[in-house]
Amino acid sequence: MTGDLPPLNALRAFEAAARLGSLSQAAGELHVTHGAVSRQIKVLEEALGVALFDKDGRGLKLTDAGLRLREAASEAFGRLREACTELQRQTAEAPFVLGCPGSLLARWFIPRLDRLNRALPELRLQLSASEGDLDPRRAGLDATLWFVEPPWPADMQVFELASERIGPVLSPHHPQREAALGGTPRTLLEVPLLHTASRPQAWPNWARGNGLDPAALRYGQGFEHLYYLLEAALAGLGVAIAPQLLVADDVAAGRLLAPWGFTETPARLALWVPARSAGRRAERLAAWLRTELASSVAS
Repeated sequence: MTGDLPPLNALRAFEAAARLGSLSQAAGELHVTHGAVSRQIKVLEEALGVALFDKDGRGLKLTDAGLRLREAASEAFGRLREACTELQRQTAEAPFVLGCPGSLLARWFIPRLDRLNRALPELRLQLSASEGDLDPRRAGLDATLWFVEPPWPADMQVFELASERIGPVLSPHHPQREAALGGTPRTLLEVPLLHTASRPQAWPNWARGNGLDPAALRYGQGFEHLYYLLEAALAGLGVAIAPQLLVADDVAAGRLLAPWGFTETPARLALWVPARSAGRRAERLAAWLRTELASSVAS
């Protein structure tokens, strides 16, 4: 049909042959055979109804039609190469935006951020914190790091990193510290428990995992976010419950005590990557996170 472009492969073969002045060199650049380039040029000549090359000894000579098409094709393919190069450069230089809960960001990620930046400088990591419902499909996010239960969605590349373990923690300055250190989990039935609206099932799940009736738990001060809950525990205001990962540094430093240990939940810490962001940068981040998490658990 008049006005339709000839096959793109044929135009590409012609542009390379016209620019290099050789079918063999064009074949090498395009990673095809000499015969494949020759056939594509023939397809193009038939589509246009004109000859594009004349034989010139053992070489090639462009016809007048070929000269006109070479000028147009060179400009078009040149602009395409420039645009693709610029897009690749911008993608490589763009920051990798990672969304994660603010409590995970503040209590685990930020203390390790300098190590990550040294290990993966090309990532140019940019963090986006949220204490509400995270949306891993939100525009502008390249990945989301969070605790979530399987199954994983088909439209996401999910890197499973670690199991979630939760447990009660309290300050060494808590008034009932001595009783806690010498008691069983049933000790917690006798004290008001700090809790958070962001994890309403944390205490009941822990209770069931330790042979306690969730209905027998006594709740004290509530907090909107987990970060505030843990700050309250550090201040000695009560017994809180939290993922081991978020309190491991405080327990190791003696700022918090975990006398009843930690219980595994069905949730997993996972890096969710939408298809648009899947690639080497996400894979390298997932590998770094696995190594760092393994080190945290070992410690």
